[in-house]
Amino acid sequence: MRLTTKGRFAVTAMIDLALRQGNGPVTLSGISQRQAISLSYLEQLFGKLRRHQIVESIRGPGGGYSLARSADKVTVADIIIAVDEPLDATQCGGKENCHGADAASGTRCMTHELWTTLNAKMVDYLDSVSLQDLVDQQKQKEQNVVVVHRAAAVQNQVETGVN
Repeated sequence: MRLTTKGRFAVTAMIDLALRQGNGPVTLSGISQRQAISLSYLEQLFGKLRRHQIVESIRGPGGGYSLARSADKVTVADIIIAVDEPLDATQCGGKENCHGADAASGTRCMTHELWTTLNAKMVDYLDSVSLQDLVDQQKQKEQNVVVVHRAAAVQNQVETGVN
């Protein structure tokens, strides 16, 4: 089981949007350029996110997208489910017919409960992580990079005797 690019791109695009939330609507072309995601792909994803009331669109000049609710009220699970990303580790898609394509004749595999439990744990975890958590994490990472660069510059000045 793996998360496809659909889910990864949707979460990435939503972090980008949330980081710029205070500056007015965010264009998909801007997200596309910053995150190297196809504009047409973003249009598909944001259509689904809009239908699930996670984002709202603003038309006209200066338009774009904004969050439909605060970032702390949007979970990663909300985003992934909105773009139709399957979160299923079972071989049968939860139909309990692991050993046959026909639900009537198929039987459960011996590990079905293991994968079903994993599914529940994944959803619980993704539901516990808010978009705001990811934004805060990204901001912290950016601050750490600035601090490291500043520290390196100061160290270079000390070593070279330049003030």
